Amino acid sequence: MIELFKTQQFTHKGGRPNNEDYCGFVTLAGLSCWAVADGAGGHNGGEVASKTAVEAILDAFKAEPGLSVSHLKKYLERAQQEIIIKQKAPDTCSMRTTIVLLVSDYNNALWAHAGDSRLYMLKDGRIYFQTKDHSVPQALAGAGQISTEQIRGHQDRNRILKSLGTEGGVSATIMDVKVSVKKGDAFLICTDGFWDNITETEMEIDYAKSETPEAWLKHMRARIVRRVDGEYDNYSAIAVSAE
Repeated sequence: MIELFKTQQFTHKGGRPNNEDYCGFVTLAGLSCWAVADGAGGHNGGEVASKTAVEAILDAFKAEPGLSVSHLKKYLERAQQEIIIKQKAPDTCSMRTTIVLLVSDYNNALWAHAGDSRLYMLKDGRIYFQTKDHSVPQALAGAGQISTEQIRGHQDRNRILKSLGTEGGVSATIMDVKVSVKKGDAFLICTDGFWDNITETEMEIDYAKSETPEAWLKHMRARIVRRVDGEYDNYSAIAVSAE
């Protein structure tokens, strides 16, 4: 039985004047919840959308903690509702956000996502699962028109097909089968500004030489800093390890 999760997170504005990413987590006696969001919208709408989504999800989780598809739907619906309310202001009328949500009872996990922020799960030091983006390049990769490696840097990389804050209710992919979590497993939840600048192989390499989530993020972030320059995107991540 897993006794605890270790978590480390960071968010950085990158080469942009504002940071439209937001992340956070809540740890309870029998459950934990983690969330990462990447907002978009005029003026300061992106910042408002991402923060609103993450805080709404964590508040909903604290009010009704649970590990089921219905619980995750409620958390996402709460975030959607809060964003719609704040869209009534002129400056935030067009705001929206990607989201990645992870919940675990320390034995099993479920997750959900909308947009191109990603969740990676590692088992035995290798990527066991990764979410598929809701984006035009991911759709092209799914149709066999480009390779998955060509998603990074694609000219339509920012064309997102699902997000919170769009009309018609919540449109997200929810993991509907609980995944067993064992000692040594790990999760990486990150925005596109993060994964766009580091490969999956590098994620695994840096995990292998890290004893803590803090060290893992430090190694990966060092790679990103060496590669980016100028007006590069916000980048944020949460690393979680099962102890």
